[in-house]
Amino acid sequence: MKALITGGTSGIGFGIASAMLEAGYDVTVTGLTDEQVAQVPQRQHLSAVKLDVTSAASVAAVVEPFDELSSLINCAGVIFRNRAEYDIEIFQKVIDVNLTGTMRMCVAARGKLAAAGGAIVNTASMLSYFGGPAVPAYTASKGGVAQLTKALAVAWAAEGIRVNAIAPGWISTEMTRGLVEDEGRSAAIVDRTPMQRWGEPNDLGGAVVFLCSAAARFITGAILPVDGGYAAV
Repeated sequence: MKALITGGTSGIGFGIASAMLEAGYDVTVTGLTDEQVAQVPQRQHLSAVKLDVTSAASVAAVVEPFDELSSLINCAGVIFRNRAEYDIEIFQKVIDVNLTGTMRMCVAARGKLAAAGGAIVNTASMLSYFGGPAVPAYTASKGGVAQLTKALAVAWAAEGIRVNAIAPGWISTEMTRGLVEDEGRSAAIVDRTPMQRWGEPNDLGGAVVFLCSAAARFITGAILPVDGGYAAV
């Protein structure tokens, strides 16, 4: 079994990669830069390549060499803070990476996934459901990822491709370091989360392994929160 994880060189993506390796997959992770690719540890059945999900040529160069592809996990993403996303150029960039980049990957991998009876797992967010006033592009992109997941699930079910998504809650990564280290804001997040802690990247892995497995063979179009109960409050 072969899995391709975009944005898998660190954070949530690498946590998922670790779980997929443990489940017996050959895993390829992608990073945007040489530095991101170089930081991936040397492990058996794990490889890393460069990928820019905003480039059709880059996407094709990564997907086409696969002789088999059973799972595509879309984790590549970008987020801006401090209301920078109200600048239209930045808004468009976030949408292009988070939403259109996900679609590029799905379309490019469609044939190989159909041949394998494979699965796609996209990365939605709590902001697929809640408004994020400081990050309108990120919020819009993640709402779009949730609806794209449902659309592709319906469109490609007859081809044997299942399409689902995870919706992570507050996960401690480099991207959220500022919030984790801000005592007041971190406390507010933990207090709002029924399980009373930040999530870790490895917390996402089991959900993705399940959604890619035969145990989830009758599940498609689902958005699975992995959030410590945040969305239930």
